[in-house]
Amino acid sequence: MIKRLFIAIRIVPDQSFTSIYRELIAKLSYENLRFVEPEKLHLTLRFLGDTEENKIPDIDRLMKKSAEASKAFTLNIKNAGVFGSSYNPRVIWFGIDHNEDLTHLHTRIETKMTKVGFFPDRQNFVPHLTLSRVKQLKDLKLFQKIIGEFREKEIMRQDVTEFSLIESILMKEGPIYNTLNSYTLK
Repeated sequence: MIKRLFIAIRIVPDQSFTSIYRELIAKLSYENLRFVEPEKLHLTLRFLGDTEENKIPDIDRLMKKSAEASKAFTLNIKNAGVFGSSYNPRVIWFGIDHNEDLTHLHTRIETKMTKVGFFPDRQNFVPHLTLSRVKQLKDLKLFQKIIGEFREKEIMRQDVTEFSLIESILMKEGPIYNTLNSYTLK
């Protein structure tokens, strides 16, 4: 059987995050955008996609080793931005400040995953929280102005003590995420 999997750090929004997120959603409410529910926000460390179920025990073992070799750290979530060009935005995101411990964890996971046939993709690791995918905009200039208002915002700091292997079940109403296992950082 096949499961759609990814490895991620779950985000637990605090009051500051929730307030800024609600403000962004409210200001963009004139657009037809579907935002990620706050409890589903996560920082993807590695998207695995369709995965044979029989690979899960090996993935689990390798993620335990990655966690044992990695120390806990603090994420600084700040700034809103878009992927795609400012004239053709595809994704709205909150950024993550550069963090050596996060980079090392990501590299360890990538290295371990090659042992079970998941090779690194060509894209550089750009840590972010996907807030919404953009299909079409009614008012590009207003959209750009609103995103600009959130470019320099300090949003939240979060201590990271674990990451998870998560199954994503795609539904019409949005994905359902099932945590298969969590791995504690040292």
